[in-house]
Amino acid sequence: MHEPETQSNPEANTKNNPKITKAWAFYDWANSVYSLVVTATIFPIYYTILTTQYNKKEFVAAAGEVQEIPVRHLIEIFGDRYQPEAVLSFSFALSFLLVVFLSPFLSSLADTIGNKKSFMQFFCYLGATSCMGLAMFTGMDNIFLGLLFSITASVGFWGSLVFYNSFLPDIATPDKQDALSAKGYIYGYIGSVVLLIICLVLIYGITKDPEKQNILIRITFLLTGAWWFGFSQYTFKHLPQFGDVKDKLPKGLVLLNSKNIFEKHKDQGGFWKLLKSNFRFYNDIAKESFEELFSVGKKLFSNRNLKFFLSSFFFYSIGMQTIFLMAVPFGSNVVFPKKDEKFELIFMVLIIQIVAILGAFLSSKLSKKIGNKNVITIAVIIWIICCSSAFSLNNTNPYMQLQFYILVGLIGLVMGGLQAMSRSTYSKLLPQNSMENTTFFSFYDVLEKIAIIFGMLIFGTFIQNTGGNMQYAFVAMSVFFIVGAILIRFVNMKTEK
Repeated sequence: MHEPETQSNPEANTKNNPKITKAWAFYDWANSVYSLVVTATIFPIYYTILTTQYNKKEFVAAAGEVQEIPVRHLIEIFGDRYQPEAVLSFSFALSFLLVVFLSPFLSSLADTIGNKKSFMQFFCYLGATSCMGLAMFTGMDNIFLGLLFSITASVGFWGSLVFYNSFLPDIATPDKQDALSAKGYIYGYIGSVVLLIICLVLIYGITKDPEKQNILIRITFLLTGAWWFGFSQYTFKHLPQFGDVKDKLPKGLVLLNSKNIFEKHKDQGGFWKLLKSNFRFYNDIAKESFEELFSVGKKLFSNRNLKFFLSSFFFYSIGMQTIFLMAVPFGSNVVFPKKDEKFELIFMVLIIQIVAILGAFLSSKLSKKIGNKNVITIAVIIWIICCSSAFSLNNTNPYMQLQFYILVGLIGLVMGGLQAMSRSTYSKLLPQNSMENTTFFSFYDVLEKIAIIFGMLIFGTFIQNTGGNMQYAFVAMSVFFIVGAILIRFVNMKTEK
């Protein structure tokens, strides 16, 4: 079969190619359903329902009324008992820790043998099948199975993004990257909203029986995985491989070729000898990958603008990603403690997604007028306001739910804009036409994951040590946003007018 020209000479016809850029952006349509349905809405609510024993009625003197207070199942791990939301937060931290260790190695391996699209596919399929696996999570008796699939789905999602993001400078010139980055997020927000609406109709439109609704919720996990897997095929069909994999694969590399596993390999000393040489090859790649990661980090931080941008990005990512991941558990416990209210949180997240579409679009347009740095600064300041507002939420306030809806609207506005601007700003600050784009974006993603690990551990620790109170954690998050807002002001965007 004749190989397309992009395989041997990607620069020839991949920059700003409409078919390729559309296919790249369309992966956001495919995979963003995970972050909305599994991470942000239905799974956290389902998790809260299954980890709640019952709601007790208790007179709250400050409110002057009897309110329902949820009594939670504590989860025992190695003899200690933990709050369910603390365990969920720690499980997210574990998934990101796995990505931190895997992504540098896999990025280096992809650069060595020229198949980063194949690795993107692997993580995509891991995430999609894990989403479907969540359908087997039925209660406290198999909660660790549910947490396991939650972790592997997270690894699949974030692992695929390492390679997905690294395609941006390969397929778009700097003047097109802001718009393309925003386009990807817009596709993602629209696609995820479409599936979430389908899931809502499925859950609410068929039955009102709570037990049957739990079954339908598990069906939505199957739909999410199928959506992610199915729509990603368009991306993988048109996205170039960037390199001839067959020429770069070492002969007899059995751990990357399932057909080779069942061969005897007598001409190479037998299977076990070949397997041993395979492990040496991967060990060398792993060693080189982390050495390269530290080298790339040193190289990036030697550039003044990249140093301040990445430092700012690290600090505001701690707050932004942690709040996004824990927003629904927070709302479920603080604002909507009653079981029949919990799915109102889905409408809350719909608001976030719809407003985020506007946020990504406005940030792209606004950046042309005031520059990326100023857009990022404004977004981070709004995040600080959101943290203060979340801390001030009080169930004695009759307008608490209205205040919460206004809060999530603001979060949606800045979430879409800040994510899109961060990715495109980093891409602009990188050396142009570099052959290290995968490694550069691997460092970017590793830095973001380390930020999330810090955020999740801090958030989980606050929850555990305050008896399940999540509001104090928002104070800690605001501190990180303040540091990020200060550091971004030192970046000099030379390409901006």
